[in-house]
Amino acid sequence: MFPFKKKRRVHTQTKKLYYSYSLNSSTEEDMNEMSYLLSTLCETGTIDIVFLCIGSDRSTGDSFGPFVGTMLKEKNFPYHVFGTIEEPVHALNLEAVLKEINSQFNEPIIFSVDACLGDNHQIGSIILKDGPLIPGNAINNPLPEVGNYQLKAIVNYLDPSFPTYSLNNTRLSTVMSLAKITSAILLKSVQNKNNIKMTMNPF
Repeated sequence: MFPFKKKRRVHTQTKKLYYSYSLNSSTEEDMNEMSYLLSTLCETGTIDIVFLCIGSDRSTGDSFGPFVGTMLKEKNFPYHVFGTIEEPVHALNLEAVLKEINSQFNEPIIFSVDACLGDNHQIGSIILKDGPLIPGNAINNPLPEVGNYQLKAIVNYLDPSFPTYSLNNTRLSTVMSLAKITSAILLKSVQNKNNIKMTMNPF
């Protein structure tokens, strides 16, 4: 169904979450497994959940986050979403958006969604892990750490000498494929959560 295959899942001795997909070949079971994992992470009761989709619509590689945010909003994703193609969250307004989030919600759980660069063999990978994300770190322009969990897509290779060129020279087709599968996984996680509730409360 989607051109992704689970590459590696690792739980370290400190119980840190690390889950990775690779853009090659896939099974629907792989997609279901990741969406179920996300549904368990979002099972928090009354705590607000925020998906902060970081990136810029002016850079092809960096547009992954805004595309995911747009796709989620178009499908009426039930959690709070910040960052879309129309209203991106980027280096110039990230701190202001974080202040807005903290003023609206009391200690929310934040999932940071962003593009990143890596080795050639990693291009097309989607990585879910716990801990804060450091936007802009790959291009030597680190921004404030953000998020309880991070959902990253490796959109291109990292050229240490010209990291910004690598990001801007990314194929749009790669970004769109990654954004579509990421939003599909997130939307399915909501369906999984609803199914669990119906099973527990059939009447």
